[in-house]
Amino acid sequence: MLTVGLTGGIGAGKSEVSRLLVECGAVLIDADKIAREVVEPGTPGLAAVVDAFGEDVLAPDGSLDRPKLGSIVFADPEKLAVLNSIVHPLVGARSRELEAAASQDAVIVHDVPLLAENGLAPLYDVVVVVDAGPETQLDRLVRLRGMTEDDARARMAAQATREKRLETADIVIDNDVPLEALERRVREVWADLVRRAHQKMTLE
Repeated sequence: MLTVGLTGGIGAGKSEVSRLLVECGAVLIDADKIAREVVEPGTPGLAAVVDAFGEDVLAPDGSLDRPKLGSIVFADPEKLAVLNSIVHPLVGARSRELEAAASQDAVIVHDVPLLAENGLAPLYDVVVVVDAGPETQLDRLVRLRGMTEDDARARMAAQATREKRLETADIVIDNDVPLEALERRVREVWADLVRRAHQKMTLE
């Protein structure tokens, strides 16, 4: 089993790369998706978030009002740290459960947005960074996600620098390219990951 940490700045196109890797045969463990699951209504995670931030972060239906919470934590590093201290351990536990259920020869791709920020690179056999220039990121966030330019810039600024992220990389996937070129590059990377998985199994 080979564990891969897949990361990239917001708007770099990481979700597209993870989709292509799944098409190749990867087992995807999506930290963002799990982070949503662990704070669904009725979970201990949501109760802990409400304890920390108050009832105001709940939507009328009792679910977490993500935009509201986002506007609070992205403007305040200390509050973001509090939120992370609640959510990250829950995400880690669920990720380990999913990993344990995969087959021995699997290539497991962990989609981890804040890998560089939280110093998580040592947890994985290989770190893959999806990279795009800041102008590309900004354009995608405004054009595709409907963010205001100020909000997009604030989200980008809250993350690690591009240089810090690239320092953690074993493999870099450039996503300032047309989709066909990206698909080609992902297939190359997949072949490399499969080779590494076989090598690891031989050594174990």
